[in-house]
Amino acid sequence: MNFDFEEEHKLLQDMLVNFVNKEVKPLAQQIDREHKIPDSLIKKMADLGLLGTYIPEEYGGAGMDYFSYIMTVEEVSKACGSTGVMISAHTSLACDPILSFGNEDQKKKYLPLLAKGEKIGCILLTEPEAGSDVANIQTTYKREGDYFILNGNKIFITNGGFKGIGVVFASFDRSLKHKGLSAFIIDLESEGVEILKNEEKMGIRGSYTTAIGFNNVKIPVENLLGKEGDGFKIAMETLNGGRIGIAAQALGIAEGAFERALAYSKERKQFGKPISENQAIQFKLADMIAKIETAKLITYKAAWLKNMKKTNAMESAICKMYASEVATYVTKEAVQIFGGYGYICEYEVERMYRDAKITEIYEGTNEVQRIVISKMLLK
Repeated sequence: MNFDFEEEHKLLQDMLVNFVNKEVKPLAQQIDREHKIPDSLIKKMADLGLLGTYIPEEYGGAGMDYFSYIMTVEEVSKACGSTGVMISAHTSLACDPILSFGNEDQKKKYLPLLAKGEKIGCILLTEPEAGSDVANIQTTYKREGDYFILNGNKIFITNGGFKGIGVVFASFDRSLKHKGLSAFIIDLESEGVEILKNEEKMGIRGSYTTAIGFNNVKIPVENLLGKEGDGFKIAMETLNGGRIGIAAQALGIAEGAFERALAYSKERKQFGKPISENQAIQFKLADMIAKIETAKLITYKAAWLKNMKKTNAMESAICKMYASEVATYVTKEAVQIFGGYGYICEYEVERMYRDAKITEIYEGTNEVQRIVISKMLLK
């Protein structure tokens, strides 16, 4: 096994580090405080191809590979978890299902808008009574002539507040459960789409988490993804990739917190010496980096499998579960190393601790990931 980056990935990483340090890191606290990612930053990321990393050039993307996308989310999340998840949801949950399941006309129409950042993408799956229980979706649709008429409500929609392009899931017959689900591409500026609420959150405050209502929304028939009844399959495949993106976000948050804690431990002096000379702090640092490196290995393996178009459902669940728990552990320990300062908003580890927790919850809670993993083991 060769663990070295390809030359193109080394160049990308150098570019990302420079960009993040110059453009993202200085804005991270502002983004958290103002609950908004500046449009100017989104444009700069789009201009660099960060919103269309593995979208082919023929559809307006950067034409890189899936691993480049994972590197992008990781590096951006080292500075700002909100911006990292915006890229992750946009790419994994909106661009990917259109690229994977869309027909040629759909790809040509929507992927350039997404890849160039003219529209920000999202997935509209979760409902008040249907989170991980996708088969229990209550949103319905029926066909009338050249349109599908959509009615229902969605919650916890990452990027929903941008009112961009979404992939929405609805049922034509709820008695059929998962077999009655279909997926559609939807323009969230369509008549009948209503932003019900942008949630106030504990962490990733700069990222929109939105409740959206649909009142007789017309979706053109040509916006159906795949065939009617394909919705469950599309959702499951999309969530597999989404979990790898969340793992990359969690990994980046953990790495960012560790870097700050390590530097602080060398600078902060107590009893006449840096606290890094205390064995208690050394043990914390050792445990933190050991968990980070382990999370990185399984996340990169899952990304490599998806990049090679190999089966990755178990690996995606494992990396999401493990990396997110590592992020929560590492950020907690980083706050502890900073002591009282770690609890103050001026010091970034406080924000990173709050940002890390959500990675254990969305794309299916880690309890759900354990169910997914165990079911595969017991087949």
